[in-house]
Amino acid sequence: MTLMKTTKIRAGMVGVGMIFEETYWPLFVQAHRHGCYRRDLGAYEIQLSATASLTGRRAAGYVDHANAIGMPPITNCYGSDALPRLLASGVDAVCIATPDDRHFEAAKAALEAGKHILIEKPSVLSLHQLDELTALARKKDVLARVVYHKLADPDHKKLRTHVVDGVLNHVNNGYCSLLEPKSIATGQFSEWVNGRNPGTYVAVHYIKLIDFTFGGSWRLSRVSANGQRGIVGVAGGTTWDSVQLQMTYVYPDGREAAFDIHTSWVTPDDFPGYVDQEVQFRFDNAVWLAHQRKRGVEVAVENRTPRELKNTPNHHYNGKFIEPWGERSQRGYGIEVIGRFFEEVAFVEYGPASERNARLEAMRSLHYTDLEADRATVATVQAMEAILAAHAGGKPGAVVKIDAPQGLTIYLPGEAGEVLYDRKIQA
Repeated sequence: MTLMKTTKIRAGMVGVGMIFEETYWPLFVQAHRHGCYRRDLGAYEIQLSATASLTGRRAAGYVDHANAIGMPPITNCYGSDALPRLLASGVDAVCIATPDDRHFEAAKAALEAGKHILIEKPSVLSLHQLDELTALARKKDVLARVVYHKLADPDHKKLRTHVVDGVLNHVNNGYCSLLEPKSIATGQFSEWVNGRNPGTYVAVHYIKLIDFTFGGSWRLSRVSANGQRGIVGVAGGTTWDSVQLQMTYVYPDGREAAFDIHTSWVTPDDFPGYVDQEVQFRFDNAVWLAHQRKRGVEVAVENRTPRELKNTPNHHYNGKFIEPWGERSQRGYGIEVIGRFFEEVAFVEYGPASERNARLEAMRSLHYTDLEADRATVATVQAMEAILAAHAGGKPGAVVKIDAPQGLTIYLPGEAGEVLYDRKIQA
């Protein structure tokens, strides 16, 4: 029997922590077992070829697992030269799942090496960094993408469908909340949270959701934020337990839409929801309410919930299943969006060479994940971090205006504005 020749996308993984375990690794295993196919592409393979991390210890376990199930060899790069070694190993695309303050350098190096990149949210922490990466991606003719997996949540997809179809008219305000257990800040991310905040870590999901779902004619106008300290770090320090962010948009007719996003990583570890998420959006003609803990399953297992098993699991995001036909699988929108990235890379690379530029531009036009479309989100992140830094420095109550006459500008009470970014943010 003659098998169809398949194309291969060799992936490099920078960072092999919790996100890799929950989303990237299941995708690579699934791709090895079943392969990938699209009618206009034919068969193609996604192969994890190399990892880069500080110590290589976690990666070694995945290398062993890969060998045990017959996956192709994985090069385990670690130490100070891990990233250059990964880039020199022949990978085609690089996925970056490090702490957010380490995204920029890894993404820049990968783009300079001519690799397609996928960055976990938030893409970067400043508009200057965003400008540099988007220019590099243009220069090297590669894709630069960001993971916003909540855009693929079935509830959020239905929300956007109603907006696009005109069922929900003119959003006026909204509230989003994502509360994570204390073990996130004090356990998995304890080496990283120093000087960080949960707003940058998870509010970006909702910042992007709002900007992408309702965006169009309006413009982001201003950002304000507040927060609490004293549990993860000292009360007067720069490490934040929780953050309350507000974004205000302005429509062409002058009407405003305001959105509050509350985030925390100090919820008690035995809280029934473990991770608690909800959204509320109010329109001229409707109200949309969604809550993760109220849409799915509740379960209690003696001595296993809520730590090992969650009381209110989100099987839509990522779930392990035994299919009716007996096969064990792991799937959900957290995995699907990563698979979509590799599909887009395959679409760009594996067609007629004369049409590559057209295919590349077609993928860049998909603003749900393209780096060039991340300006409002990154502007909000940069504004929030500047406000929190001023607060920690003894000057609370700052407001950042977007596209003020001077550019992105922070205004402290009683002081003149300080320019954070001196160029136009929105077209």
